[in-house]
Amino acid sequence: MGKKSKKAVAGEGESLVGTNPTSTGASSNTKPGKAIPPVPTLSTSALVICRNKHWRYISSFHGPWLQLPLEVLETLANANYYMPLPRPVDPAVFYDLVKIRQLVDGATDLAVRAANGVASSALSNSLAGGAAHHMQALGLGFGNGGGAKLSPERRFRMREQATQKLSRAYHLDEIASSVATMQSTSTLENVASLVLQRAPRDPDANYVHFFHEKIPSRQLAECTDLTTLDMIIGQRPSDCEPLRTRAIVRMFKDDFEGAAQDLTTALSILRLHRPHKSPGEESMQLERRTGRRRDNPPLDEKDHPSSTEVQLLFQRAGCYLTLACDHVENALAQTPRERASEAAKTNWRDGASADEDANGHTKDQATQPEEQGPTRRQIESRKTVRLYAKRALRDYMEYLKHFHYSSNLPIEVSDEFSRQVNQATHRNKRYYGQSRFASQDPNSPTGSSVGHTVYPLATLFSATPPPDLPPYPPTDLVHTVSVLNPSSVVETTTEVVTYHPLLTDVLHSLLLCHSLLQTSTKELQRHAYMAARLARLADGYPVFQPSRSPARADWIEVLRRAENWIGLGSSWDALCAPAPLPMPPSSSNSASAAATTAMNTLSITGPTSPTETEEQRKERMRHQAIIEALEDERVNDEASFKAAILARQRRAEAEQATSPGGTSPTANALPKRWAVDDGREYPILTERAEAVARWIRDAPIVPGVGSSRRKKKPGVKKLSSIEQIGSTESLS
Repeated sequence: MGKKSKKAVAGEGESLVGTNPTSTGASSNTKPGKAIPPVPTLSTSALVICRNKHWRYISSFHGPWLQLPLEVLETLANANYYMPLPRPVDPAVFYDLVKIRQLVDGATDLAVRAANGVASSALSNSLAGGAAHHMQALGLGFGNGGGAKLSPERRFRMREQATQKLSRAYHLDEIASSVATMQSTSTLENVASLVLQRAPRDPDANYVHFFHEKIPSRQLAECTDLTTLDMIIGQRPSDCEPLRTRAIVRMFKDDFEGAAQDLTTALSILRLHRPHKSPGEESMQLERRTGRRRDNPPLDEKDHPSSTEVQLLFQRAGCYLTLACDHVENALAQTPRERASEAAKTNWRDGASADEDANGHTKDQATQPEEQGPTRRQIESRKTVRLYAKRALRDYMEYLKHFHYSSNLPIEVSDEFSRQVNQATHRNKRYYGQSRFASQDPNSPTGSSVGHTVYPLATLFSATPPPDLPPYPPTDLVHTVSVLNPSSVVETTTEVVTYHPLLTDVLHSLLLCHSLLQTSTKELQRHAYMAARLARLADGYPVFQPSRSPARADWIEVLRRAENWIGLGSSWDALCAPAPLPMPPSSSNSASAAATTAMNTLSITGPTSPTETEEQRKERMRHQAIIEALEDERVNDEASFKAAILARQRRAEAEQATSPGGTSPTANALPKRWAVDDGREYPILTERAEAVARWIRDAPIVPGVGSSRRKKKPGVKKLSSIEQIGSTESLS
């Protein structure tokens, strides 16, 4: 590993592109029924990028947290933590962002100083980044400031410290850390390889270099070997994070069973060495603290909630869902067209006639066994589909237990957080004061003296949901409310859900699991309406930008191909239309509320110029479509790239045509939420959507399957062929 890192640094990746030293790491486990693709020949002209730029769900972690001053970001995280449940943003993710920014900024400082020979910190005197910061980040330093030249040993120690900081950041959250390092200086890309030249077995340097090593674009599976991660796992067996990374790489290699086993082991290690506190216990500790203090003191790092378990649950659930979809093809009988195509290939290969197979049977005779009943292989595959779907559903429900929803949170409480954000970003010291709605009652279960009701999200998808929820969808959908005058709508409470960057994807993946489990249409319709209710409330203000959800795109395609078999009353885009922002009762005569509204409705994409010509408008839309297509993970060849651009252009044209007068919404319309999934999907059929849609159409209905009340008889022999998969996993 040490020699390979030297070549990558010295040759800027060209020596890596010319050969394929890591092609031996391709997984031996492949999807059922699929041939092993040949290893592509890497061209010397291929684009080489860091390995971490291939990570999935990177777009979910983009947002202003990358540019906000660090002290402001820390203040916002503290204010978010002390808000009553449900908090605006998951505090574990929020504190992870703060620590990742601290670690990446500190590593950048050390790496640039080591590269330029600067002994003192030249970056710490500019919090928001000044001329010296940017010039040194580009390698245009000012020497060593007149001091003595740094020794090679001193530079090595500084790079070693930088590598340790980056390793800790990747341990916290490798997706968020990848986004942060992409926004930082390119000096960070080589710092770990320089450390490996002297310490080739350093676990921190190897872990960081694994993310920063340059490989050909979109060829992660072919150009990634697991040897480095295996060595790190052997050196640090009590760390669960390298197992998480290895599982993600296994997913790229289509080894989902191995990935699930790694994630199960990681969860066991996490719960063994780092026993976590339940959300209820953590909220009660918060109540006791706020009951004794009149301010909101900064939370000690040892008391920060951890997001590692949520990450592991999300990744493992995705593995199980993919495995369930992979077995759909073998679980269902072939269609007549598929049988004819396969018979034609077999006959051509064996030299038989087109109307007669190798055994002398005609086509009609060959299709009779399929019509008589399912084969043993199909029965086993159907059991496997349901088994994996149940496991995925279980992990998604465990994920949802970490977040909360309230249907009657007072608007003043949510408006208080917006005011604190506004004050913090304007460097107003008043934000250090306690929220006037914070509870002083240590026995309050919800963290608020106003007495609103809080539910874990998993409760909303249980067999018996809470009875006091407002109806959804209402008789008039949310987009019709914008016609009304906002001043005439007086509300005192609002619906709120805790935001997590992956929440939208989990909500739609949950529906895919229920589809595979053949949940009754009535119950699945209820779950779908609940997912739409929460998706329209998801708001990452003030740190996350809107992101696309692959699961949402698949669910929309499944609804279309299954012809809305659950009978939804409206289109999915209409059901998930962003809920209007709650307007405080005093907004008509309050300047601070107006400022808060302006803060909440910041537009990510700037307004259209009033003097824009038709050609300029089309060029702008085409340019935006290209950018969005390049960022999408499902674009993997020229055909999908062109289809993505075309679909996005058509969507933009449709939105332009449906808007009043072809312009942006008027000023009287209700303000739009900060970060919502605007349905930025395009109609490209994925394997997962195709498998789920076919399962819905063709899978035989088994009475009682998917019902939580069904009691299964102990039948170990029936599951003997599949019970070995993940048999060691447990939630306790």
